[in-house]
Amino acid sequence: MGWLTYRLTGSAWLLGAVAFCASIGILVLGPVAGVVADRVNRRRGLWVTQSLLLAQSLALAALTAFGQVEVWQLIGFALWLGTVSAFDVPLRQALYVHLVDDRADLPNAIALNSFIVNVARIVGPALAGVLLALTGEAVCFALNALSFVAVIVALARLRWPRETQPAPTAGWWASYTEGARWALGFAPTRALLTLVAVLAWTITPYSSLMPVYAKDVYGGGPRTLGLLLSAAGAGAMLCVVYLARRSTIRGLGRVIALAAGTAGAALAGFAYLRVFPLALLLLMLVGGGVILAAASTNTILQTIVDDRLRGRAAGFFSMAFLGVAPLGNLVAGALAAAMGTPATLLMNGLLCIAAALWFWRRLPELTQLLRPTYLRLGIIAGEG
Repeated sequence: MGWLTYRLTGSAWLLGAVAFCASIGILVLGPVAGVVADRVNRRRGLWVTQSLLLAQSLALAALTAFGQVEVWQLIGFALWLGTVSAFDVPLRQALYVHLVDDRADLPNAIALNSFIVNVARIVGPALAGVLLALTGEAVCFALNALSFVAVIVALARLRWPRETQPAPTAGWWASYTEGARWALGFAPTRALLTLVAVLAWTITPYSSLMPVYAKDVYGGGPRTLGLLLSAAGAGAMLCVVYLARRSTIRGLGRVIALAAGTAGAALAGFAYLRVFPLALLLLMLVGGGVILAAASTNTILQTIVDDRLRGRAAGFFSMAFLGVAPLGNLVAGALAAAMGTPATLLMNGLLCIAAALWFWRRLPELTQLLRPTYLRLGIIAGEG
């Protein structure tokens, strides 16, 4: 959608606007969707969301194939995508953990789920860049629709365990405020969500602005765009494989701070770089750093949260990471139009470094606050 928008308009601002619309629903509805995920049959909810996403992809593929697509339609489809995704993400995260028989394996399972979701979010556009060069936008949208068919078939064939989701005992507002107190009233969860929000604001806009680098800086087209995004996807895959191989969440705070700082430094270094091989290397660090920090945060949150709050925890995480991203995209698009894309990425990288340093300085305090929870869950052994 980003490439199609830029091909039709040549506007960096509209690139940011479409990316904004694709995720603004998560920012507005994420916490509310988390309440829904904790109150409804999650399997049926996933059937509904995946069917709506399938319909969106089919409509987009048809309009593009017949040459009838316009920018206002892309904005509308992006809003549709973001609204449905706001409910889809917490439904999935709240349900998948019940597929794990041994709760000791939960951190690894959460990390693997983060690996699948977040790497696909980066590798998908990268593969689309390659397909764009070989086929066209309509084929990419049609294949995306086919992927939702595969998900719906998988949902029908999986042997789901009986859900341990208790019947809600409080009203909607009480459920929402209970989740908000957990997410925002506890210093460690608040700090984690804050850092993730800064990452979403400063680092994630790089992907929506990559068509500018592919076309104007490196003089290429869809294939160049695919290589740039593939580099970020490769970095993400390597970093989250490392996360999935960890046996404990202990020490993840340091990993999050270092990953965020690395992503910021790499983005700042990439901003004015004109050497394509080095640009690919730095994008590996950008993609790997942001996904490692976000996936590690989600792993901690989903490990320490009570099952009855799992959907709401996923909703607040989605709001912080996926929901704040559109605001960052919109601002980055406007800044890129006003002061240039390289200056925008440099400024965002420096802001991310500052946030990583702030989180690093708070780590000792946050670790002490998490200690009682880690003791209760058996993550660390008690003294004596």
